[in-house]
Amino acid sequence: MAGPRCRPGAVGLRDRARRDESPGSRAPAAPLAALFDRPVSDSTLRRTLEAIDAPTAARIERARATVRRLVRTRLSLRPGGFPRIAVAGRKLIGWYVLDLDATIVTCTSRKDGAAGTYKGSFGHLPLGAWLANTHECVAMLLRPGNAAPNDVGDHQQVLAAALRQLPLPPWSKLLVRIDGAAFSHGVLNHLAALTTTRRRVRLITGWAINDTDEQAIALLPERVWTAAVRQDGQLHETKGQDGARVTYQVAELTGVRDLAGRPEGLRLIVRRVKPSRRDAKKLTAFEHRTGWRYQIVATNIPAHQGLSSVPGSGQAWFCDALHRDHAEVEDRVKAIKRIGLGLLPSKSWQVNEAWVPAATIAADLDAWTRLLLLHDAPEPARAEPATIRSKLYHLPARLTAHARRRVLHLDRSWPWAHVFTTAWQRATDLPALT
Repeated sequence: MAGPRCRPGAVGLRDRARRDESPGSRAPAAPLAALFDRPVSDSTLRRTLEAIDAPTAARIERARATVRRLVRTRLSLRPGGFPRIAVAGRKLIGWYVLDLDATIVTCTSRKDGAAGTYKGSFGHLPLGAWLANTHECVAMLLRPGNAAPNDVGDHQQVLAAALRQLPLPPWSKLLVRIDGAAFSHGVLNHLAALTTTRRRVRLITGWAINDTDEQAIALLPERVWTAAVRQDGQLHETKGQDGARVTYQVAELTGVRDLAGRPEGLRLIVRRVKPSRRDAKKLTAFEHRTGWRYQIVATNIPAHQGLSSVPGSGQAWFCDALHRDHAEVEDRVKAIKRIGLGLLPSKSWQVNEAWVPAATIAADLDAWTRLLLLHDAPEPARAEPATIRSKLYHLPARLTAHARRRVLHLDRSWPWAHVFTTAWQRATDLPALT
């Protein structure tokens, strides 16, 4: 049978239901059975997950990389081309941005690997990598709850898996961003060593401040501090406790702080903000004395050259804004938890380890749906997964069969009818994988 045709403006579900059904009866499920198979049982799903060993997982990874290359080609051909992120009002042309972040998956039972986390909760601490350009989850490593946030081996494993997934062209340019919880000198050394003759890698990570850093900050003259900017390029300001406007400030710390033994070309950017009441208990004696709260980021972006094709990207204020833009990965973490990662289904480590790539595949499908089918619809493209599920997948419609064809009748009053029919048409126009 041919695929179903969408007919927006056809007779709505409620109107047809009143004429076709008797009181108390339910709509027949036969038309839907021709389109969707029955879901597998829990025991079948468990046996399938248990059968995913290391060789099978490697084949799944290779298949994901193949599909990702095809999606990359389709994105390059769409209007506007491959998506690029914008920071401080400037677009990072030609750069792929990879965000690494760990998240806590809590549990209430004794599952394999569940343990107390560094934040005082109980569960697992998976580490993932997201491509900021497309919001794809390119790699995810399931870890015990007591795993160190800055474990060098785990970061190396996730970075290697992410690079195998990314369809990077020759002479590619990659920017890796990590927050301060993952700071370690071993991670910095590994990131700095990723640059090859065919791949340029830049890093920007958080930096754990110690007494030596505070002594170096104290040596900075007041004239070197410049205003910080928001993601839209405007000054980053807030109201102080006295109601006056306070501008956040940044400065270059590289020439003052001794970086002997660190990767060549490493720079330190310090940021100071007026502490809030929530930060009062975490301030050091130096911060109490100066009245500022300090944060440091480390980067190997050259001060004079910056990122190629991005004017002014070597300035301290831009590096600060670039690192703060990493916070958007929290939205990706929240999305993948709602899609499947937030609830590991079994007490078995092997089953849960196989469940993690299934959740990443679901997250990729969600990202590709937005990129290929909803790219010119701002509201659906930014909607939460629950909204997409209720508005795009659960339809107020009726599926009928006539003359060897299936027709989907949409509700006239449904506000997402045009969005769905446009997405459906684009999906049917995509070439089939062979």
